[in-house]
Amino acid sequence: MEYFGLTDKGRVRPTNQDIFQIEAREDNQTALLVVCDGMGGANAGNVASRFAAQSFIESAGDALSGTLDETARQNLLTQALKQANETVFSLAGRQPEFRGMGTTLVAALVRGLRVEIVNIGDSRAYHLGADGIRCVTVDHSLVELMVQRGELTHEQAKNHPSKNLITRAVGTEKQVAADVFSLTAEPGDCLLLCSDGLSNQMADQEILFEVVHGAQKADCCQRLLDIAKSRGAPDNVTSVLIAL
Repeated sequence: MEYFGLTDKGRVRPTNQDIFQIEAREDNQTALLVVCDGMGGANAGNVASRFAAQSFIESAGDALSGTLDETARQNLLTQALKQANETVFSLAGRQPEFRGMGTTLVAALVRGLRVEIVNIGDSRAYHLGADGIRCVTVDHSLVELMVQRGELTHEQAKNHPSKNLITRAVGTEKQVAADVFSLTAEPGDCLLLCSDGLSNQMADQEILFEVVHGAQKADCCQRLLDIAKSRGAPDNVTSVLIAL
């Protein structure tokens, strides 16, 4: 099991409101990975993403013991996300400069070849393997709703003026519902978590090529960032890769 991560403010934004964290135990092949993409004026997005990621990792830390069954792992991730939401929402309510701040959150708990994923917002989790690439998560966004209703194609959604409007976020409401997914990977598969600063700049097949056919896994996040930057990188860019 190898894992890598990289975050960058991109070419346009003055600050980086993305954050990632990785906690892993080599002795039992267990890892907990999270990516958050904050939103809010001035530094509020930075605060939201940082506190959400820290709270989530702390609350879900027991999962690294490797002793929990699938249901217990899913419940722990859901509770950790609930705690992250409460942390950000409470902070936003106490300080006027943070009012309305929020963040996306996508996280994966890996135990050997078993993977549980939880998400809110439009940061994504991709599963890459011999069968190609699959986006495991479903964006909580206005354009995704329009795609589901048949009003837009996926290609049209990528360039839609409302593509950055999300319908769920951590910290903007007192309660928020998360999506939870489970999968069983094959040896050699990869899992990629990323913010929309990457997924908006690259097609899924381009991501697949760089991850599966690129030179070194250790350089993959940098290659993905370089491509996003070559296309203008108007948003912060974050990716976390784990090779199973």
